[in-house]
Amino acid sequence: MDTSKLKKFAQFARSSLIEQVDLKLDTVLTTDSLARRESAEAVKALEKAISNNSREYVIERVAYIWFNRFCALRFMDVNRYTRVGVVSPTEGQFQPEILAEAKMGHIDEDMVPAAVRQEIQGLLSGRTPSRDSQGEAYRLLVVAACRDWHRNMPFLFQHIDDYTELLLPDDLLSENSILAYTREAMTPDACESVEVIGWLYQFYISEKKDQIFDGLKKNQKITPSNIPAATQLFTPHWIVRYLVQNSLGRLWLLNRPQSRLAEQMEYYIPPEQPDTDFLKINGPEEIKVCDPACGSGHMLTYAFDLLYDIYEEEGYDPSEIPENILTHNLYGIELDERAGELAAFALTMKARERQRRFFSKGIRPNICVLEKIAFDDDVLTEYMIAVGKDLFTPELRKTLRQFDEADNFGSLITPKASNVADILATLETKDMGGRLFLAETHQRVLTVLRMADYLSPRYAIVVANPPYMGGKGMNPRLSSWLKQNYESVKTDLFAAFIIRNLELAVPKGHIGFMTPFVWMFISSYEKLRTFLIEQKTITSLIQLEYSGFDGATVPICTFTLENAYKPDYKGGYVRLSDFRGADQQGPRALEIIQAARRIGK
Repeated sequence: MDTSKLKKFAQFARSSLIEQVDLKLDTVLTTDSLARRESAEAVKALEKAISNNSREYVIERVAYIWFNRFCALRFMDVNRYTRVGVVSPTEGQFQPEILAEAKMGHIDEDMVPAAVRQEIQGLLSGRTPSRDSQGEAYRLLVVAACRDWHRNMPFLFQHIDDYTELLLPDDLLSENSILAYTREAMTPDACESVEVIGWLYQFYISEKKDQIFDGLKKNQKITPSNIPAATQLFTPHWIVRYLVQNSLGRLWLLNRPQSRLAEQMEYYIPPEQPDTDFLKINGPEEIKVCDPACGSGHMLTYAFDLLYDIYEEEGYDPSEIPENILTHNLYGIELDERAGELAAFALTMKARERQRRFFSKGIRPNICVLEKIAFDDDVLTEYMIAVGKDLFTPELRKTLRQFDEADNFGSLITPKASNVADILATLETKDMGGRLFLAETHQRVLTVLRMADYLSPRYAIVVANPPYMGGKGMNPRLSSWLKQNYESVKTDLFAAFIIRNLELAVPKGHIGFMTPFVWMFISSYEKLRTFLIEQKTITSLIQLEYSGFDGATVPICTFTLENAYKPDYKGGYVRLSDFRGADQQGPRALEIIQAARRIGK
């Protein structure tokens, strides 16, 4: 995959879309605009969004929404998951297939409502006067396609007060349009793997990340809104495979020693001695895998592949496996709304790749985007009285208060209530439809409890490339909160995530990390080292060469743990310090692991 081409495109797309959305916003907000006459409510919602946030926030958010949608549509076009190419032409043509078909009188009646079809036909036939009839007709087709995909993927093609549609850029058909550049970058070869979505996401935010790090040099702290851009890193695929194989794969082989799964796991490091004290699994449905900082879903998409092999080995019907995996096995938690959407999209594409009729099943990936939700004391008390005081324990009230800074603390939040799932199930049966004021509070309570449920300790496998951020970059509130809640590992976010991820896993569960390797040596991490060595079990570790990872300015290691203490366990260790450069790390690690496995046999 030519990532340099993807990077150039994604960075151009961000600046271009922001500029085009900015210009469109000016047009929409003029006092006598067509949008005000025909879409008054959408314009009102747009003005409210600007008032509540800022003009710059709305522009950047809408630009990102359309970038995600254009990339998703292109990926599905190339893989023929769309009924007709929405942003892609037929071979040898330039115009998108959906427009070419409409010009011949063929418009999908299931996708495009009758009134919109008439409007499109009027524009294309010349009955409706227009300075750009094809451009206007195509805009209507794109919007109709996005609304249609809402049924299958509401997380990516959501309805956001419709003002996103008003701000859709005008130039979509010229050779210099954003869609032309999308097609050029997202070639059929690039779209063979949904991994392309993750690369585009990282490159899209790369310039913003650079700006944030420039600010750090001027002692500007990282605000909650900038945490995702500052901390997102695309994990190299070989490290993803190593982590998932030595956590999920290891657990399965412990439970099924006769399995041949190890033959497909090239980075798997087998234990030196038999292990009889492990987490017992009766079947694949019982294995819950979580990435609590999932980004665009790179860990989860590979876990999907390995789980598919596990289900297949157990003799499950191939038509049922994708649904089982997304329903029972995979869970992602993310701070960044856009990244969470892409993670859900990537998992949906993995399922569709394996099951032709998957879209019709109505299955949604288990991706939780954490959001900031605060409650007024009086409103919460009134709600408590309405649903029953017995339910509202002190722990529940504290839990509902824990998410008023979720945009700052993310997955590090540990819910105070221990029975979140039970409380959630009870409250979901409550009908607040007749009490309009409390109905909104009810939905917000349910949202908080669903987030808290994701953050409860219930996972057999937890794998992550957690955010890295030292004290120098932390905003004051995050810094003080870490001192209060993670005092022994307050030095860096990644250290706090190591502790938190162990809490998310069940006893004897398996955990995998990619982190800076400073925790192994520096005195400020002594408490963390002692905790891992004396209370947990390191099952494997790979220490990369000092400059062995292109995406970070810190030396990296990747390792797996069992959430139990086994003093006599001998882990497998690989040291790559003799092999300079990122391109050497994966091949050399594989070479060393394979050689050790041959000797072990």
